[in-house]
Amino acid sequence: MSNANKIKLFLVDDDALFLKSLEIEFLQHADFTIETFATGELSIANLSHNPDVIILDYLLDGIDKNAMNGIETLDKIKAFNPDIPVVMLSSQDKIDVAINCMHHKAFDYVVKSETAFVRLQKIISTIFRYKKMEKELNWYMERM
Repeated sequence: MSNANKIKLFLVDDDALFLKSLEIEFLQHADFTIETFATGELSIANLSHNPDVIILDYLLDGIDKNAMNGIETLDKIKAFNPDIPVVMLSSQDKIDVAINCMHHKAFDYVVKSETAFVRLQKIISTIFRYKKMEKELNWYMERM
């Protein structure tokens, strides 16, 4: 598949080991172009690369205690382009954290666990089914 047809995925996590394992999982199981970032600031600086989906860690303070957290990064992503789907990822299995992410316009919230990768794959499939339906609806509406 050509790069133009691949899904461009940003992975943003300050846990280098988790970030690398997630990247390897995505590369082994699907046809993605992947960019990885250890901080929210780095991902924001590269938004001009037009990611199709961003998977974003909630805390992001493992490298630099003063780094932007996931919610601040999410807000800046949405200010740049509100149409980029952002899936929040966290080791915190707390409903109030998930609700907070959704209030900030995250597409979904996934707890880091042994099933996280499978959930992320399903969410990305859902995002692209939704985008395809939206395009088809727009095409249909233009012809009415």
